Amino acid sequence: MRRIGLLGGTFDPVHNGHLIAAQAAREAAKLNEVWFIPTSTPPHKPQPGADGENRRLMLEAAIGGNSSFRIEDIELRREGTSYTIDTVTALQEQFPEVQFYWILGSDMLMDLPNWRRIEELAERLSFIGLERPDQPGDDGLLPVFIRRRLIKAKMPPMGISSSEIRHLLKEGRSIRYMLPDSVLDFIQRNDLYES
Repeated sequence: MRRIGLLGGTFDPVHNGHLIAAQAAREAAKLNEVWFIPTSTPPHKPQPGADGENRRLMLEAAIGGNSSFRIEDIELRREGTSYTIDTVTALQEQFPEVQFYWILGSDMLMDLPNWRRIEELAERLSFIGLERPDQPGDDGLLPVFIRRRLIKAKMPPMGISSSEIRHLLKEGRSIRYMLPDSVLDFIQRNDLYES
């Protein structure tokens, strides 16, 4: 069976931290590929600043040339609120020969028990929890049904976030080296995130 990691998010915009997280998860769980899943309407965050098509195109620019990464736009095509259980169920129906893993940071890992239909989700796939030295998660607090399905992956500390990038852009400050040059070029060409 192919082993595929799923990395969901707004990617508003995608940055180097996302790419490093995907690579760390791929290595830790010996994944064949990582699929980036841009969400349409996230249940736990405000509506993204860039529309779905621009976020998909930024992802395309960011991962170009990496044959281990691809974009799965199932949530953008479905529209509405994006719940992980719905996405995973649909992908498993479409790709029954694939073993899926959901990739998430230590901050979101501790919130897993609150996710919609989490017990069913934990039966369907395993989770890859990215641990940063500056943000350790205490997975001992998680329910046993999640801990049994958890693979830990070490990730270097990264002080980069999409919200910080948007904030810097609104202030007219540089975001160079925080994201791939191809994404920076796309943002500038399309006047995204201007105040």
